[in-house]
Amino acid sequence: MDFAIERVYYMHGQDESSPPRGLHAHRTLEQLVIAVHGWFSITLDDGFHSTTYRLDEPGAGLYISPMVWRVLKDFSADSVALVLASQHYEESDYYRDYDAFLRDAWSLK
Repeated sequence: MDFAIERVYYMHGQDESSPPRGLHAHRTLEQLVIAVHGWFSITLDDGFHSTTYRLDEPGAGLYISPMVWRVLKDFSADSVALVLASQHYEESDYYRDYDAFLRDAWSLK
């Protein structure tokens, strides 16, 4: 990782019937997401390309750069996602509206 860890959190209690999680992007925050138990899928979208990954190995993580929309879904009943973040929680860093995210992502290219 090329960032200092300022915040650590985890998600658990999801299963295959759970609604998608995430559904946001960050302006400047970087993250490393690890499936420490079970599995789940994560779709990353930079406004131009979208790729879905299945995280299922606790020894591997997925880096998420700033300006990437993420959607987590398809959780196993026993899944635990660990997230290492480069900043403390700051609401102003979030894009929660996909169209606003796209507009800014397109303007950066």
